[in-house]
Order: sequence, then structure tokens, then C-alpha cells
Amino acid sequence: MKSNQVRLIVISAGMLVALSFATALHAQTAGGWNIPAKAKTTKNPVASSKESIAEGKDLFGKHCKSCHGAKGLGDGPKAATLDVSCSDFSTKKFQAQADGEIFFQVSEGKGKMPSFKKNIPEDNGRWAIVNYLRTLAAK
Repeated sequence: MKSNQVRLIVISAGMLVALSFATALHAQTAGGWNIPAKAKTTKNPVASSKESIAEGKDLFGKHCKSCHGAKGLGDGPKAATLDVSCSDFSTKKFQAQADGEIFFQVSEGKGKMPSFKKNIPEDNGRWAIVNYLRTLAAK
């Protein structure tokens, strides 16, 4: 009897671990981002100004436009060649994210989207992109 209970507990624990792994894998491959809580609360240290938005627009043009499109709608020339969809930055869902979440995504990348920590090594440049992306909200 006790042996059956132990066996049931071991099987249940194994199933729980497998389910947790599958859920995490799905979140990483199906468009979900695993953003740390600290990133969600990180405030943008770069004030949104004409200058920072212009810098962000310039960096976006160099590094993001080919996939995300000139207006950030996810319709850049490379987008059609990818087996994943590119984010549309004008949507309410995207714009509802905290600045720190967007900064994390730009910095770390995921799947087909590369990390931009090497191509844009200064944090302020990646924060300027966040400021520019805010200007793309649907009106």
C-alpha cells in the first residue's frame, strides 16, 4: 500500500515537472517572453525628448526596420521570409508593456530576433529606441 502511494507521488511529481517544462517551452517559442520581474519595473533613465526620439528612430532604421517595417507594423521586407511574425509596435497590447519590458526584449532578443547588446552597446541607445517605439502607438 505504502509503495503504491510513493509510486503515485513520484509519477505526479514527474508529470508536474514535465508540464512546467512544456509550459515554459511554449512561452518561449510561441511568442511569449519570459521577462524577469526586475525588468518589468525598470524605469527608462532616458527622458523622452526630441533628441532621444530622433536617436531611437535612427537606430530603429539601422537595426529594426528590415523586419518590423518603417512604421513598426511588422511588415518589413525581411518579415515575409521569417517563419515567425514580427511585432506590430502600434498595437495596444505592445504599447501596454512597461518601458523596462521593451528594453529587455530589445537587449536580450529571443529566437529569430537577435540581442542588440552588441550592435547597440550603449544602454542609452536601446532606451532611445524604447522612446521612439512609444511614438508608433496607433492613434
